[in-house]
Amino acid sequence: MQFQGLSAFPITPADPQGHVDTAALRRLLRRLADAEVDSIGLLGSTGTYAYLNRAERRRAVEAAVAELGGAVPLLVGIGALRTDDAVRHGQDAKAAGADAVLLAPVSYTPLTEAEVFEHFATVARAVDLPVVIYNNPGTTHFTFSNELIVRLSQVPGVVAVKNPAPDAAAVKAELAALRAGVKPGFSIGYSGDWKATEALLAGGEAWYSVVGGLFPAPLMQLVRAARAGDAAEARRLNAALQPLWDLFIAHSSLRVVYAAANLLGLTDAAPPRPILPLDEPVKRQVAEVMRALGLR
Repeated sequence: MQFQGLSAFPITPADPQGHVDTAALRRLLRRLADAEVDSIGLLGSTGTYAYLNRAERRRAVEAAVAELGGAVPLLVGIGALRTDDAVRHGQDAKAAGADAVLLAPVSYTPLTEAEVFEHFATVARAVDLPVVIYNNPGTTHFTFSNELIVRLSQVPGVVAVKNPAPDAAAVKAELAALRAGVKPGFSIGYSGDWKATEALLAGGEAWYSVVGGLFPAPLMQLVRAARAGDAAEARRLNAALQPLWDLFIAHSSLRVVYAAANLLGLTDAAPPRPILPLDEPVKRQVAEVMRALGLR
């Protein structure tokens, strides 16, 4: 698996009891495969991994592997409060046919850097798949320092990081500082769709994208322009998507993509409780933005 380009992160449709709708999931994944995304990030935050039990996570991975048939590399989220549970999720992902795992330091008690390092080192030793560091302080309430990412990059099996994209003015310096310390070949990628274009143009290898998990075609155009060094075209395509970014910022990308998937008729699933779907006026805004941007 190459940790570069567009990694598309779809929702995981499920019923109110947390049973994954594998037919709807496979429809979502087929859109991504047909668009030739570089990889698929299953069971990320958009995939609501934290709300699914072990059996349902494994069912989701098995359905994804069956649908994709190896055509698109599959990165699977394995975050859990306990290290032994994260190991079991990783081993399940391996047994089901995943290509790599994405590990977030999920916590209730705030974690120290020493604890997070040991958590990752333990999982990397126990799971025979490449491990991607998931730096998502908005949900885990733990922020990786550059020093910790550099240390983890030396751990066998830890191969990449998914960082939140910084502001455009800071991204070049942050990327250069991190790249100076990590081992050669370690991939530095970014999430945060409304900021990721500048991170790609600055030299980030991968865009881990929420909107790419539902509308891959315009994101593939943007990524190709960025990777070709066509900054003007990449910025033009990104600016065209600003109405969607505005919705993400105002209402959360998770709620917006659930509403959009419902509007497309791909699933009637709602976000897992206690997350509530968008109210009707905002759903109408989502529909209007989709029409205006030609998203289908």
